[in-house]
Amino acid sequence: MIITKKALPRRTFLKGAQATLALPLLDAMIPAATALEKTPAKPVPRLGFVFIPMGCDHSRWTPQDAPELGELSPILSPLEPVKDDLIVFTNFELKNAYPGTHSTSNAAFLSAAFAKHTESSDYHLGTTVDQHAARQLGKETQLPSLELSMDLLQTVGQCNNGYACVYQNNLSWSSPTTPLPSEAHPRTVFERLFGEGGSVDERRAALRERASLLDWVREDITRLKMKLGKADRVRVDNYLTSIREVERRIQRAEAGAADNPLPDLDRPTGVPAAYADHARLMFDLQLLALQGDITRVVTFQLARELSGRTYPEVGVPDPHHPLSHHGNDPEKVEKISRINKFHVSLFAEYVEKLKATADGDGSLLDHTVLLYGSGMGNPSTHDHDNLPILVAGGAACGVRGGRHVKYEQGTPLANLHLTLLDRVGVYLDAFGDSNGKVEDLFDAVPV
Repeated sequence: MIITKKALPRRTFLKGAQATLALPLLDAMIPAATALEKTPAKPVPRLGFVFIPMGCDHSRWTPQDAPELGELSPILSPLEPVKDDLIVFTNFELKNAYPGTHSTSNAAFLSAAFAKHTESSDYHLGTTVDQHAARQLGKETQLPSLELSMDLLQTVGQCNNGYACVYQNNLSWSSPTTPLPSEAHPRTVFERLFGEGGSVDERRAALRERASLLDWVREDITRLKMKLGKADRVRVDNYLTSIREVERRIQRAEAGAADNPLPDLDRPTGVPAAYADHARLMFDLQLLALQGDITRVVTFQLARELSGRTYPEVGVPDPHHPLSHHGNDPEKVEKISRINKFHVSLFAEYVEKLKATADGDGSLLDHTVLLYGSGMGNPSTHDHDNLPILVAGGAACGVRGGRHVKYEQGTPLANLHLTLLDRVGVYLDAFGDSNGKVEDLFDAVPV
């Protein structure tokens, strides 16, 4: 790579054999005339969605205070350190998810569309909100969007009440007939972000042969840092340290799986054995992808609807889906709340890391709008009313946190999707079953 006295392009990469390393936003990427004015590099908006299955225990989710967000509810309490960056919503609904199934809960969450009732390949839904964003925000990035999940096996055929499994497997749809498969294997995601050239098998072989991605771009890193100011050198060092740590954790997981003599049909080599470790690694890969501007749009499915996953880490050995049919049994409801809080705690760690990551004149959280929630309200009744929904981050996009917005009656979740698109500079007249926007909840000037 050749470094000149001109500003670095925002799309600057360090390249090694079979690998490309994107750089985070640096002050050196702004024009020289602007740099003389000590103006930080202008960041770009990002948009992320995190899905949880099978609704929540409303009694422990819903905050008591409104409109200001006072004491957080038990389930949301892990988010206390970033409370001022949160908006919690009550009474959003997905009318197009009815007649009320697990499949339509997953399918409607980002589409707000009606899923065609079919068990075959003639499925039909709608273009999801993330893909509308990707068409605009992804024009200048390596990946238009990144679709991630925690479930390694894709089920096929008919999954629930005569609905094809495709509705549960995929959050993102680039058209009404084109679902986008998600990836749950950390090594594969890492290769997608930083590998270059050859087939998947060739890239995997190349990655196994080297000690680290960073070893292949070491000389370029050294030359680059000699041309950067102190603040940019710190940003680069922090970014490279994060990449090295993710690599180390993937390698440790691979070594652990290789040493395990027992067969493992559900967890391919390289996936951490513990759910929390796997989720943290997937969240860290998202952070790297956003920080390096490899993509600006991410979706993440923390678990699929109908998931039979157990959570012994938090004292819940029962499978999630059967437990969700709690019938108001206090013991089952309490266990659901533990699962809800566990998921929130993992998301909270991610939000805190975004807040601690510098980006231009603020943090990565300031320039990233995150929507977290479910397409189901009360799982015991399979309803799609009063959905557990919150928004985090986005201060630079006009999102004002520290609030609990409680609607008196059901309001289309599509209204929020439409407004968040506006916040990141993607403008649509309508989306799904929207009947307006929620602009009064945000600062007047969007990105």
